[in-house]
Amino acid sequence: MHILPLLLLVAGSAAVAAAARRTPVPAPLLLVTVGLLLSYVPGVPPYELDPEVVLPLLLPPLLYTAAADSSYLDLRAQLRPVALLSVGYVLFATLVVGWAAYLIVPSLPLPAALVLGAVVAPPDAVAATAVARRVGLPSRLTTILQGESLVNDATAITAYKVALAAAVGEGATWAGGVREFLLAAVGGVAVGLVLMLPLHWLRTHLKEALLQNTLSLLIPFVAYGIAEQVHASGVLAVVVVALYLGHRSWEVDFATRLQEEAVWKMVAFILESAVFALIGLQLPVVLKGLGHYKVTDAAWYAVAVFLVVVVSRYVWVYPATFLPRLLSARVREREENPTWKAAFIVGWAGMRGVVSLAIAFSIPLTVHGGGDFPDRNLILFLTFTTVIGTLVVQGLTLPPLIRLLKLPRRDPQAETLAEANAQAQASRAAERRLDELLADERNALPPPLADRLRSVLERRRNAVWERLGAVNPVSGETADDTYRRLSREMIGAEREVFVRLRDLRYIDDEMLRTLLRRLDLEEAAAYREAA
Repeated sequence: MHILPLLLLVAGSAAVAAAARRTPVPAPLLLVTVGLLLSYVPGVPPYELDPEVVLPLLLPPLLYTAAADSSYLDLRAQLRPVALLSVGYVLFATLVVGWAAYLIVPSLPLPAALVLGAVVAPPDAVAATAVARRVGLPSRLTTILQGESLVNDATAITAYKVALAAAVGEGATWAGGVREFLLAAVGGVAVGLVLMLPLHWLRTHLKEALLQNTLSLLIPFVAYGIAEQVHASGVLAVVVVALYLGHRSWEVDFATRLQEEAVWKMVAFILESAVFALIGLQLPVVLKGLGHYKVTDAAWYAVAVFLVVVVSRYVWVYPATFLPRLLSARVREREENPTWKAAFIVGWAGMRGVVSLAIAFSIPLTVHGGGDFPDRNLILFLTFTTVIGTLVVQGLTLPPLIRLLKLPRRDPQAETLAEANAQAQASRAAERRLDELLADERNALPPPLADRLRSVLERRRNAVWERLGAVNPVSGETADDTYRRLSREMIGAEREVFVRLRDLRYIDDEMLRTLLRRLDLEEAAAYREAA
């Protein structure tokens, strides 16, 4: 791809994603819709998904940032439902959708139908979790959907490789398939476990924040590449490493964390926006190979496969949710009682995404012996329609469905109260430590500086409580909002003076950058205290 089309893709998708924040439509759905509309606009360059780019170059950083932002403790607490969805459901959907496609499409052999089943089996929970956060879905359901999306790609890719071997005539067996699945799963986890400790050691011992962040950008590609090199699951290797590093991120230097957060937010925003735009832009490529299929037949196949995908998820989700509680007293003791509403939302949140399309585009053109891969173009078409159908139908209806079912939402006031109590405990520990340090003659400070340390600590302790306070009747602001605004105004006044002194050549540009960085850090600290 030439540089200009790539720049247009990145800039256009970022603009659409930014615009989506001002609409009730989640960004992934708006990006897909705009991509569909633009795919036939004259002058728009053709964009064809290349699995050699998507899987090794786009998937690892997206997985890494999602896993690093996830909670290892929450995922461990929801390990059973996550495993049932990310492994059990994907294998179940591969078989059910594949068998249904074999019965529905007369010309589709069973091995090729199972390839289709594996391709459309893994839900992409990026869109689902975006909706979940936007409407305040309970944290347990959000954790389950996030955990499913982190692991299910590995299951689907392995199932696809097994089905593909049978479809191209490599003589795959059930025993060989199980062996390959175990090798990929165990190998991927093992690679992640081997890499996570030395990578964490490097992150905590490198002294330059720029070097640490360069390492951070390389980590997902290193983990993915090493795992794939030994025929293990690169997806699982990335997830294991990211979960560990995210769990221990507090041990990394503060400057690294500040830079890393900003860098990865930008990377995730650009990649997610471009990926969903690419999905919509694939329409001409997918339709190009359907010349010898009747429109009515292709449409019927698409609707039938979409319905099987949606229904099969419910066929799995409800038994997987309630049967373990009926059969195991330990599960009843350890896990909260699920509701049919929560299970319904988990079932409806099974939207497919770019990984399914990338896997479909990696299907070879021929089988062993030189013949064409059976119904490859139809498989691409059915994958595309399933992805679009789930994103549009389920994605657009998920927010109103959540509101209709009246699921319990997160309680912001309770969360703020918990934050305030945590800050109060930390502040008491900091005060005790400060008293111990000041009692030592080596740490003697003039009283104004010692008082400043105490006042900063007091401000940090009170900031959270102030968010629970009353609103100013004149301005409509809380004390917290007023503090943040006044702090910005004061820092802005200082910033104008520094710039004017630079323009008068009283200070040079290097000193200006130093002074502005100091103000930026103070403004960021004030904002974080109040946020």
